[in-house]
Amino acid sequence: MCILAACTAPQSPGEVTEIRIPKGAGGVGFLPLLVMEKRQLIEKHAKQAGLDVHVRWIDIGGPSVVNDALLSGSADFIAAGPPAFIVLWDRTADSAKVMGVAAMTSLPMYLNTRAEHLKKLDDVGVRDKIAVTAIKVSIPAIIMQMYAKERYGPSEAARFDKYTVTLTHPDGVVALLSGSSAVDAHFTSPPFHQRERKDPRIRTILTSDEVMGGSTTFTMLSTTTKFREQNPKIYAAVLAALEEANTIIENNKRVAAELLLASGGEGGFSLEEMFDAVSDSSVKFTTTPENVTKYAEFMAGIGSIKKRPASWKDLFFPEIHAASGS
Repeated sequence: MCILAACTAPQSPGEVTEIRIPKGAGGVGFLPLLVMEKRQLIEKHAKQAGLDVHVRWIDIGGPSVVNDALLSGSADFIAAGPPAFIVLWDRTADSAKVMGVAAMTSLPMYLNTRAEHLKKLDDVGVRDKIAVTAIKVSIPAIIMQMYAKERYGPSEAARFDKYTVTLTHPDGVVALLSGSSAVDAHFTSPPFHQRERKDPRIRTILTSDEVMGGSTTFTMLSTTTKFREQNPKIYAAVLAALEEANTIIENNKRVAAELLLASGGEGGFSLEEMFDAVSDSSVKFTTTPENVTKYAEFMAGIGSIKKRPASWKDLFFPEIHAASGS
């Protein structure tokens, strides 16, 4: 059995014969990857370019592990949310030069609560707990920091951090709906948001789109500058496969929901719930980056990154620059 970093063998005219892509966290945000895998879209587009490529879809853990895999050469493309990508972009500016390939999805996250006294985020107090997937660094945590900075000033950006607790989305749903004292609110995404809002006791008091001022990229694909330069046809095949996957999803939401359900990543959901989540008008499957620069500007402003991009195009490779991104 070969070691991961040694498996990528060259083929004529010099491009690799195998690429490795982590499957990601699953759910609606990573559905394009699932479609690419099940429909073998990368292989299809590579073949059209005259290349025979094997794609290995790997399970290797959370964001930090995935980042390390890309930098060590154990993975060739990775998918993540914009904040995690931006940190990697900044960190590798003088080394691997990780850049965005394209966006994958745009969708809101929702701050849901059952607590009668919580009408808005500002009402959160010392006895309240907000469930997020990661304290300080997850999309919900950063959204609340952006809200606090705008409302209370730069020195108060971390105002709501102390009220957050770490829970997975499934555990957050259970805690919120059960009335457990573990959480008073849950900052979540589809399809978990839809499940929570079926309970008449649950209300949404804030969305990420409200804070960001519109539709915002939720997941995106990235790779190193070296990989793109050494494998231009495979890079193009991956981008074409992503665009085709998004078209497939947009054109047949029920088939996409069936595929997501069959993947087993969202246990306990029905096909109709999956269909509702995928069909939500605020959920978009698009390669066009949206509001990514706004994240970067905020992160530079609070010192999370050292380098401030002049535009969204500084974060992405040229192949996607014709899009009307932001």
